[in-house]
Amino acid sequence: MTYQVLARKWRPRSFATLVGQEHVVKALRHALEQKRLHHAYLFTGTRGVGKTTIARILAKCLNCETGITSEPCGTCSACTEIDGGRFPDLIEIDAATNTGIDEMRALQDNAAYVPVRGRFKIFVIDEVHMLSKPAFNSMLKTLEEPPEHIKFILATTDPQKIPVTVLSRCLQFNLKLMPRASITEHLARLLGEEKVVFEREALALLAHAAQGSMRDALSLLDQAIAHGGGEIAAEQVREMLGAVDTTYLLRVLGALDAGDGPRLMAVADELESRSLSFDTALADLASLLLRVALAKAVPEALDADAPDRERLMQFAGRFSAEDLQLYYQIALQGRQDLALAPDEHAGFAMTLLRLLAFRPEGGSEADPAPLARPKASVAATSPGKSGAGVAPPAASAAQVAASAKAVVPAEGPAQAGASGFDGDWPALARRLPLSGAAKQLALNSALAGFEGWVFDLRVAAAMEYLAAYQDKLKAALEHSFGRPVRVKVSVGTVAPEATVAAQEAGARDELQAKAVETVRKDRFVNDLVNMFDATVIDSSIRPRQQG
Repeated sequence: MTYQVLARKWRPRSFATLVGQEHVVKALRHALEQKRLHHAYLFTGTRGVGKTTIARILAKCLNCETGITSEPCGTCSACTEIDGGRFPDLIEIDAATNTGIDEMRALQDNAAYVPVRGRFKIFVIDEVHMLSKPAFNSMLKTLEEPPEHIKFILATTDPQKIPVTVLSRCLQFNLKLMPRASITEHLARLLGEEKVVFEREALALLAHAAQGSMRDALSLLDQAIAHGGGEIAAEQVREMLGAVDTTYLLRVLGALDAGDGPRLMAVADELESRSLSFDTALADLASLLLRVALAKAVPEALDADAPDRERLMQFAGRFSAEDLQLYYQIALQGRQDLALAPDEHAGFAMTLLRLLAFRPEGGSEADPAPLARPKASVAATSPGKSGAGVAPPAASAAQVAASAKAVVPAEGPAQAGASGFDGDWPALARRLPLSGAAKQLALNSALAGFEGWVFDLRVAAAMEYLAAYQDKLKAALEHSFGRPVRVKVSVGTVAPEATVAAQEAGARDELQAKAVETVRKDRFVNDLVNMFDATVIDSSIRPRQQG
């Protein structure tokens, strides 16, 4: 016998065997049982979610010889002919190839005749959004006031392209993507009927690749059976799909936690040697980071029987919630940048290096080193600056210094750096063992006030997002001073050169200006300019690195 593909062999023939779409089935069952039948139905949804299947089941419900029912018998001539695609009163039209007004006029002529065998003549128009505007206009009158024996069932993947005048004359049902768990269970049942040996993990991979489409899942299942020689194993399915084994991604997180760059690059090289998709790897890495974030914030959201649950819980304890959010964004951005990279391996490797560059300093669980005694320097404003145009701080520089001296113990200035704070926030910010966004908060903030071990910091409006990382800054300060502290971050105008970032930017600008001046005064450069009518491009000049 000729082999029949699984998608056709196991196509649902009744509402009872239909997988998913319970919200649609419930509404149609009630309408059929109460005989509240509309003349036009519109099913929308992506490919492979059951639009045409539901249309054929509905046709059987309307034309079953036992009467209009929500449970067609499946054995009468009408039911069997509809299942076989040879029922004369079920006319299926592919609007993708029959887009013109002539086809719609032929449909209107056909609609004038009573059914040959059935109770209703049913027109199923697939991909109805492909019809031309004249075709829609031609069909509109018939759709609005059809004869009693006519039912229209429209299906589309893009309802936005259907005129509102047509939408308003239909009962619209939006079919949802199939949940992965439902696809996995359905595939397991089919394979049990087909007597095919399978691994549960392999079915989960197929359900993930199907992206909510049951038809795609069944087509992939056919391919997997052929690829595995009649059996379905997880490793063979990964090879067929080019999927990335979760162990690779868990190794990425392990190397990231340990700050081990060579191990990260080894994973990238192994993926390349196996010709695995780097795009898929980054997508799966983002998905894994999501699961780790869930394990940290909502542990009960993880499946209790997930094979890697224990590892995910371990990583959830090692990474902070902020770092997981940052890593997730880096993975997504790295996936977008793959097309711009010199090659995909380079793009993937650079994404891993970016993850490593923004990891917590010294590893996720490392303790920060103690602070050295800070040097005396400026507080919220620099000495000699008038502060004109700056919003009034919570305390002046003199008040900040006075409050700082008040908390220094009586043993003398030799112990001030170990147990107190002398008001020099830039010097303290440079020494805090921070990294990533928390480090940027320290470098881009100015001390507006200090009293009772409360650090009142101010950032510019453009840096307001950094305030979310004040808990990390607080932890570093507490470790450094060996006592509880409070950190308050407000948004306002920051005095010039009151932050480390501003001071470093000023130093860089000064070095750049000196470098440009040196080049422009160079006699050899001036000779080139005069002889060849050359131009010195200031932006191309870089200061010489000191040391």
